[in-house]
Amino acid sequence: MNKQDTSQQVAEKRRIWATGRRKESVAKVEIIWEGKGRFMVNGREFEKYFTWPTYREYILQPLKLSGLKDKIDIKVKVNGGGVQGQAGAIRLGISRALVELNPDFKTTLRKEGFLTRDPRAKERKKYGQRGARRKFQWTKR
Repeated sequence: MNKQDTSQQVAEKRRIWATGRRKESVAKVEIIWEGKGRFMVNGREFEKYFTWPTYREYILQPLKLSGLKDKIDIKVKVNGGGVQGQAGAIRLGISRALVELNPDFKTTLRKEGFLTRDPRAKERKKYGQRGARRKFQWTKR
């Protein structure tokens, strides 16, 4: 498949939706082709929603790898969980949407681990204990 065929396939798909999940967070990602590089999260600008540069870098990794950072607009609705869970959910949603946009990205994104859902979640608290694993203090006398 040459480059012209790929760009024609991409041009046919104007809007792509994908869902990403991490911990308790769920992110619905919409990618708009031929944009100006705008990134909105829950109606706010990306930089204002994620103030820590670490999370911003984490989320933008799939876009930098694909080279589409300034060519597409992204709108995200994310809810549940904390900042780290939301960042992971958005990254997975963006990665899935990029694969939908252009299937050639699948091998590179899969190799980097961007298409794998992180299954780690908080372990539930057990009865008769202080937490998931922590027991109450034992007194001998």
